[in-house]
Amino acid sequence: MTVYPGDDETDGLWAAGDRDQEQLSFSALLEDSVEDLYENAPCGYLSTLMDGRIAKVNETLLNWLGYRRDELVGHREFSDLLTIGGRLYHETHFSPLLRMQGEVNGIALELKAADGRRLPVLVTSTVKQDTDGEPLLIRTTLLDARDRRAYERELLRARQEAEHDRERLQRLATTLQRTLIPPALEPVPGLDVAAHYHFASPDEVGGDFYDLFPLAAGRWGFFMGDVRGKGARAAVVTSLARYTLRAAAVSDPVPATVLANLNTALNHQFQEDEPTFCTVIFGLLTTEGSDAGFHVVLAGGGHPPAVLLRADGSADYVPTPGGQLVGVVPDAQFTTVTLDLDPGDTLLLYTDGLTEARTRNAGERYGDEALLDFARALAPTSAPGVVEALTALLDSFGEGLDDDTALLALSVPPGEG
Repeated sequence: MTVYPGDDETDGLWAAGDRDQEQLSFSALLEDSVEDLYENAPCGYLSTLMDGRIAKVNETLLNWLGYRRDELVGHREFSDLLTIGGRLYHETHFSPLLRMQGEVNGIALELKAADGRRLPVLVTSTVKQDTDGEPLLIRTTLLDARDRRAYERELLRARQEAEHDRERLQRLATTLQRTLIPPALEPVPGLDVAAHYHFASPDEVGGDFYDLFPLAAGRWGFFMGDVRGKGARAAVVTSLARYTLRAAAVSDPVPATVLANLNTALNHQFQEDEPTFCTVIFGLLTTEGSDAGFHVVLAGGGHPPAVLLRADGSADYVPTPGGQLVGVVPDAQFTTVTLDLDPGDTLLLYTDGLTEARTRNAGERYGDEALLDFARALAPTSAPGVVEALTALLDSFGEGLDDDTALLALSVPPGEG
């Protein structure tokens, strides 16, 4: 049969020939690529005899280390390529584990190049066995860990910088916090005074504050407050509240008027959408009208009530019902209550971090009733005594105490006027 060019059968024969030639070329390429894959792999390959002598090494590893093949094969051991520390680890840990387990994966070591450079690598080794299970040689794969090491160092550097910044911010927060509470309370003749401030977090500035200061002969002002929120905004409000209360008390020491002035200042200062307010209890302490102790007038602005621990061993809250939060509405109302602080009596002011602390019973808060029971078990006591006992109580809460807590106690010594 005569076959002409362009005939379908002719085209089929030519196509078949091309496919056969392509398969032969692909097979040749595949055979070449197996060796090429070994020699020029993106990782180092190394085979050693069981005594450690190098039997085979690929071109990649030779290029990394700067050796010729004849310098290593049959003349050097794998451990010779390690740094001193790596060699010690290889002999004491790596090699024994490999013999026991038959493989070791992802061990970080350092190779020593011909010119003295160090090359961090991740090493994985497996033991090849014969048909009887006897070890023949060790096959090792080495991954270049230079980029990983650089990343780890950068990560460590970033972490160290973050730790440094955190420590700096902690120092700043602590310094700022301490400027918002008095370094020392003014002594009052015939009165014992004690205070304590618990910082819930070294990273954030809390909003608790207190003070005791003289106004005139035989007259002192004192207060305890708690600003909503934490951080810089709370610090601004705390500072404003402290100095406004002091200034307002000098101008007009009537406790309800002092809180009204603070309420006006907060309403004028902060007109943003997010409300800024605080709870405050302000007290006026005088010797007038009390022969053996002090006369106290308290005004409450939404703050937890003070606790009065009597010399006879009783203890009760001193409520100021109807007192509104300070800074919420322009015409807030504040109520007052009076009491006499006699010899042996102690007046305790605190912030709600104490009563809202989480106890060891899951989901439970310490609460007002528990505090009153604690005070009744403690009475009679002194200002230092109640603050010391409550400080120990605060410490017992551990991580359950997640809010700043301030304590201020005033007491008249027994038998003194």
